[in-house]
Amino acid sequence: MSELIGIAITRKIMGEMEEIESANVSISSGIEGDARGKKRNRQITILFEDDWYDACKDIDKDLHWTKRRANLFVKGMRGPQKEGDIIEIGNIKLKVSFETDPCEVMESTYQGLRQALEPKWRGGVCCSVIDGGIISVGDKVQIKTLP
Repeated sequence: MSELIGIAITRKIMGEMEEIESANVSISSGIEGDARGKKRNRQITILFEDDWYDACKDIDKDLHWTKRRANLFVKGMRGPQKEGDIIEIGNIKLKVSFETDPCEVMESTYQGLRQALEPKWRGGVCCSVIDGGIISVGDKVQIKTLP
């Protein structure tokens, strides 16, 4: 069974990532307190544990998941590689808008990380909120693939 194992926000763009145990999620502002939540198609970013570990293995470095600067960290499934899929976490629904493209910030975090995140959407997905609510670490996660 797949589950949410991490939640993180940044209170200002490019600020430190702060891990939290639960969060209010809304259509208007993404994760409450996160500086990026108002960007309509990029309200919430999700990273998937197996994809992250594969990238870290490629660079032979064990990096904490928040170095990716994603909001949510999910274990027990690979990330979707298709726009439009619906990700359900607890009672919220998120729509995959696009792949979270690795950028120069990843390279400044660790040499080679940007390239290691490029295959198979390893850097995660950007999502918009369809149904808001409260999420907590430990919530179950599932993906509904649309035809």
